[in-house]
Amino acid sequence: MKTITILTFLGFMLLTRISFAQKTISEGTIVYEISLQSRNNEIKLDEGFAGATSTRYLKGGLSRTDMKTTLGTETTIYNSKTGNAAILKEYSGQKLMVLLTKANWEEKNKNFEGLVFENSSETKLIGGYHCKKAITKLKDGSSLSVYYTPDLVAINKEYDRAFSNLPGFPLEYELETARLFFKYKLSSIDFNTVPALKFEYPQTGFRVMTYEETKKGNGGQ
Repeated sequence: MKTITILTFLGFMLLTRISFAQKTISEGTIVYEISLQSRNNEIKLDEGFAGATSTRYLKGGLSRTDMKTTLGTETTIYNSKTGNAAILKEYSGQKLMVLLTKANWEEKNKNFEGLVFENSSETKLIGGYHCKKAITKLKDGSSLSVYYTPDLVAINKEYDRAFSNLPGFPLEYELETARLFFKYKLSSIDFNTVPALKFEYPQTGFRVMTYEETKKGNGGQ
């Protein structure tokens, strides 16, 4: 009987140590620096992409991503509880807000469905966190490699569909397509309170379109 009690206690202590070691992110701001590289010299990269950043805001089931370049800003606001989203595009003085239903969001992110990450032996220290490298293939054949830390886990696993099945939080990652490399490198991370206003849709100043309308404008793509 004593042996069972001791084993139970040891098991509890082990789980407690794991829970203390792993931090669950319910709220925070993560900033990545974005770089773009060509696989060869055939593609001339747009200078407007220099100095680009991607800022992620998390607050419970809400998420917001701001991608900024010298050409403009594109913002995605997503509510994982309702499944609805909005994409705000501000380029050359033009402001467009695209509204997405849950079905629209699923369609837009179908390339990231069912991703399976395979760990490699490579590790790296990023922002003070020990990271493991994992690799996966997207449905369109693109390759995604990521350095993630198992010490951080987002409470909202749907904030970025690409990492829903990742057993940790991505601090650096690279998307490789047939012609380009998109690299996201951690610039800063903090867990301070994010204002609820960050996740509200603008009421004025934007031309509003549905996801279906934008698809028609792009020839059904």
